[in-house]
Amino acid sequence: MNPIASDPLDRSQFPLDEWALTEAEFHTATQGRTETLFAVGNGYLGMRGNFEEGHKAYAEGTFINGFHDTWTIRHAEEAYGFARVGQTIVNAPDARVIRLYVDDEPFVVADADTIEYSRRLDFRTGVLERVVEWRTPSGKRVLIRSRRLVSFTDRHLAVIDYEVTMLDSEASVLISSQILNRQDRVDEFAAAPVSNGGSSGAPIADPRKANGFGERVLLPRFKWVHEGRYVLGYRTANSGMTIAVGAEHHLETENDWDESAQIDDDIAKQVYRVHAKAGQRIRLVKTIAYHTSSTVPTTELADRANRTLDRIRETPIEEVFQRQREWLDDFWERADIVVAGEPDVQQAIRWNLFQLAQATARTDGGGIAAKGVSGSGYGGHYFWDTEIYVLPFLTYTSPQVARNALRFREGMLDAARERAVELNQRGALFPWRTINGLESSAYYAAGTAQYHIDADISHALSQYVAATGDEDFLYRGAIDILVETARMWADLGFWRGHGAEGETFHIHGVTGPDEYTTVVNDNLFTNVMARANLRAAVRQTRKMKQTDPSAYERMVKRLDLQEDEILEWATAAEAMHVLFDEDLGIHPQDSQFLEKELWDLENTPASKRPLLLHFHPLVIYRFQVIKQADVVLALFLQGDEFTTEEKRADFEYYDALTTGDSTLSASTQSIIAAEVGYRELALGYFRAALFVDLGDLHNNTADGIHVASTGGVWSALAFGFGGMRDYLGKFTFDPRLPEEWDSLVFHVCIKGSLIEVDLRQDRMTFTIEKGGPVVVYVRGERVEVGPGAPVTVTLADDRPTIEGAPTTSDIEGTVRADGSVITASMPTIVAEHDEPDALVGMD
Repeated sequence: MNPIASDPLDRSQFPLDEWALTEAEFHTATQGRTETLFAVGNGYLGMRGNFEEGHKAYAEGTFINGFHDTWTIRHAEEAYGFARVGQTIVNAPDARVIRLYVDDEPFVVADADTIEYSRRLDFRTGVLERVVEWRTPSGKRVLIRSRRLVSFTDRHLAVIDYEVTMLDSEASVLISSQILNRQDRVDEFAAAPVSNGGSSGAPIADPRKANGFGERVLLPRFKWVHEGRYVLGYRTANSGMTIAVGAEHHLETENDWDESAQIDDDIAKQVYRVHAKAGQRIRLVKTIAYHTSSTVPTTELADRANRTLDRIRETPIEEVFQRQREWLDDFWERADIVVAGEPDVQQAIRWNLFQLAQATARTDGGGIAAKGVSGSGYGGHYFWDTEIYVLPFLTYTSPQVARNALRFREGMLDAARERAVELNQRGALFPWRTINGLESSAYYAAGTAQYHIDADISHALSQYVAATGDEDFLYRGAIDILVETARMWADLGFWRGHGAEGETFHIHGVTGPDEYTTVVNDNLFTNVMARANLRAAVRQTRKMKQTDPSAYERMVKRLDLQEDEILEWATAAEAMHVLFDEDLGIHPQDSQFLEKELWDLENTPASKRPLLLHFHPLVIYRFQVIKQADVVLALFLQGDEFTTEEKRADFEYYDALTTGDSTLSASTQSIIAAEVGYRELALGYFRAALFVDLGDLHNNTADGIHVASTGGVWSALAFGFGGMRDYLGKFTFDPRLPEEWDSLVFHVCIKGSLIEVDLRQDRMTFTIEKGGPVVVYVRGERVEVGPGAPVTVTLADDRPTIEGAPTTSDIEGTVRADGSVITASMPTIVAEHDEPDALVGMD
């Protein structure tokens, strides 16, 4: 992504508020984006920011983490080992629906004559609030207020508090509260989806979107109604998962009213007819419960939903809202990051951090999807995004949630072992994209071949253990991840060479993070991460043998681990082949990367971005061009393996080749740009990550939050500007605060202690807010911080500052080791009036 220098939001529509996202004006053109931006969720349950009244939405959606159906992947040309079963998140029955009619006129926000409109997602209360004053076609004024939350304290619960008040006249008011199976039932109010206002005009279907279903998905299994409470239950057609959704209603008003009930397989309606007098409020409180399972019958889930609603019925509704506030008070105490004097940055930081809470907080042993529970993008799948971009935030602010996420991967081990066998490997090979543990990537070159996911998961596990000291979790079974992934690397790699330089260990036929370069030999990222994986397996098994012999013996027996395997891992790790080109002074991304010519990004029009939507993969693969940060990401994750000079040289070379087509890159580029001295560029990349969704910089926010990018925002602040690193349990800081900022304050949890880090241009202060003493290092100086005794370290302004940004013109004309010259070009098409489809070459 290209760096950005200014706030991309229209502040007349989204006014500044450091603790909330507010929409002061409704615009149909941005409706898809705002449905995502105003979604509420807790990691298990998510509700898009659609209006309760429905009508003319871009994409209605209620999502349950992991609730999916399966379908057969049909390959045009079959081959052994291809992914066979696709998995797609299901749009759960929608209990948000509250239709409003005044004198039989429907309230439709997109068409309404609104005198006042405001919608506000409050980061401190976790509540989505809306206030609308509507003038009906007959001229009557109606005040509509609503509050919506998905509970952080009760993962199965959502609440809608809906109020209607006639301001100046009487009217007949009808409120129809519904549960609607949108997945299969055609909504009588449905319309063609509105434009998201940012279409790329791409000629192909966007692979970032979810696959649709061609047949009925939710099979009715249960329906029940009693005194304003409704429960519907379903079973998915292929995966066999079950779901029950229940809703209970409580109406408060001094007006005269009556009610009626209706229930069918795909819809339940509680209808209130109110003779509304001016100034007399009508308040409907709707409590909602969702329960899902892969094994439990629908009737049992219905019982659970009823128990949830019974419990909430006994609780004053304001107490539910108060509990939400208290949970978030605790969250912000650990997770808040403060940048004084930068209100647009501050608001965006908190929005991103709040999205991390909404995507992860109550996964409770489930996975963390690329879109969280905010949309259907990427089919609700889990990727390496979780371990590399989200787990650091969780490890250092919410370690219990990080532990749960790692337990989810541990639970996938059996399926990963089976997948390894299918690909002729020992050990375990985790799926590149999945919901249920099976590989779901139909395009193996840019999917299955990314074996580095094994090392990514192991990296996250090692980072968690080092930061928390939770060796109990490791020894109780998580160490199996390290052992089985180390086995896979030892089996996948092979030995070459002899003589004075000795043998080296190589890994061939894999794809690194960069999906514009696939199935290569000795990908640098893969090799250095695999080396770290092997070393971690050796280190932890040997330590386990010494400190907990009985747990070690159980593990050895469980995994049939041989001592010579551990020796093999150690030998392979130290002999891992890490490419380096002496002539260019950089680490080649893979063994053939430098043989290609450069893609001329400077002269590639915006209309041809992202490249993956406009060029065949084979065309892209023939160039030095990068989708996701690859070598640069290795410089961050394994930074102690590279010198300062190597980092700068590598960054300058690869930054120029990175397209910005992936939301995963900007945060990583910011971190390394800051480290090597490109301070202004680092800030530009940080802003690009910060506003990925708020500014809809990739024109696909409508499909859901880019959760990895929100995690990357935290990393860019803590690891980039804060300069934090954690190599093998040694916590160091070498900060690079942007010149424009006066201060940066953030928090980290280390070994059970919560530390506030207050960074200024000339000093850095550490304060223990909870827990015992902690030792850190600041630019090589050992600093011991104890409770009640903040420690300040003076910072010299002696770090280099490099102006500008690397470009391909800096590389073009460079001579390779074989004497050839690196050139820049791009594929071009003959003008349409000549030969519209003729490819004429690479100019």
